[in-house]
Amino acid sequence: MAKILIVDDEQSIRTTLAKILEDEGHRTALCDSGEEALAQFARDEFDLIVLDLWLPGVDGMTVLERLRSAGAPPVIVISGHANIDTAVRATRLGAYDFLEKPLSLERVVLTINHALSDRKLRDQVKDLRRQVSEELLVGESEPMKTLEQHIRSAAPSNSRVLITGENGSGKEIVARTLHRLSHRAEQAFVDVNCAAIPEELIESELFGHRKGAFTGAIDERKGKFELADGGTLFLDEVADMSVRTQAKVLRVLQEQTFQKVGGQQPITVDVRVIAATNKDLEAEIARGTFRDDLYYRLNVIPIAVPPLRARANDVVLLAEHFLRRFAAETGTPRKRLSSGAATKLKGYHWPGNVRELRNVIERLAILLRGDTIEPEDVQLGTRGAAPAEIASDLTLKEARDAFEKQYILSRLREFAGNVSRTADALGVERSNLYRKLHAYGITVERP
Repeated sequence: MAKILIVDDEQSIRTTLAKILEDEGHRTALCDSGEEALAQFARDEFDLIVLDLWLPGVDGMTVLERLRSAGAPPVIVISGHANIDTAVRATRLGAYDFLEKPLSLERVVLTINHALSDRKLRDQVKDLRRQVSEELLVGESEPMKTLEQHIRSAAPSNSRVLITGENGSGKEIVARTLHRLSHRAEQAFVDVNCAAIPEELIESELFGHRKGAFTGAIDERKGKFELADGGTLFLDEVADMSVRTQAKVLRVLQEQTFQKVGGQQPITVDVRVIAATNKDLEAEIARGTFRDDLYYRLNVIPIAVPPLRARANDVVLLAEHFLRRFAAETGTPRKRLSSGAATKLKGYHWPGNVRELRNVIERLAILLRGDTIEPEDVQLGTRGAAPAEIASDLTLKEARDAFEKQYILSRLREFAGNVSRTADALGVERSNLYRKLHAYGITVERP
């Protein structure tokens, strides 16, 4: 059942529409002028508005513009003095549909039902986006408070944002939250995983292509920049983009124009770009694999997402959040963490971050037969085991060296003594790792 405001200066139309809509199970409110419509909207909440364009006093087009700028629900415009220009103007001002008098009551009901269904779907999408964002923003630790403050400060602007953080820490959720809190929230959020697209296809993916531009281009296609026009483009794993493609992206950021692959016509777009990476871009610049000018274009507002191990006090809160989510999704009783299980979760190092925690909790929620999760139920990988406790009488340098040695040993065991893979996982050059192995007296034993 919806609450619908009917605005028309003809009493017969108001009462006829009200009777039909009330027969459909809706509630209605009636008014006969633009001023009264704006006053009613300010006082009450409506799910839909039916608005006549020819009104005494403030005309319907002005009312429509004010309603939409104030965040009104769908507005269906009706008029007995319509022409194509009027219909086009009303649509551009945000009208859901335009119906000409004399009204077909069957069409009115059908259009209203479609508008209400579309609004319900949009509300569900917003709720889903909010729930997804909550997965990251659950937490009371200082790193989380700082992150949330940075997101809320950056979101309203059009400035580009560079999000850094480990895999699974929630970089995409930060990007979606930035979009959801921006003035572009009603427009498209388009994401591109730069690491997942082959080099020969990424230009077509970003900029689109003309029919026949290359083998397999059987029709014309819009690229991600064009699809994101008016909204937000999220370039995930941006460090995995080739230097050649980086140059083209840089040009789009500078000029907000581009050409499709095989095309000659420039296309202008209004896109906010958010990029993310798990790599150290300054190190990539030094290696020559990332352009420094693109880095400075992207890194207008830097946001660092903390790893889960840096906010251990949030682990249990997140686990409880996931247990509630899974119980609601499956319609089953919610499982509870024992104090021992909670302690075990907090003591783990979480190399896979929030994504790994979610997987662990989902597995427990599905497979565990009992209602309470005990420590022995929580199966965690050895990769995330916390380092052994370090003596408290060491200097800071000695403690740091002891931790580094333990951590290198644990990662070497994880990769069965493979120095190259260990160096990649640690994000250091192989020669640098060899020097540390020699300094710490670590002998590599390969099976």
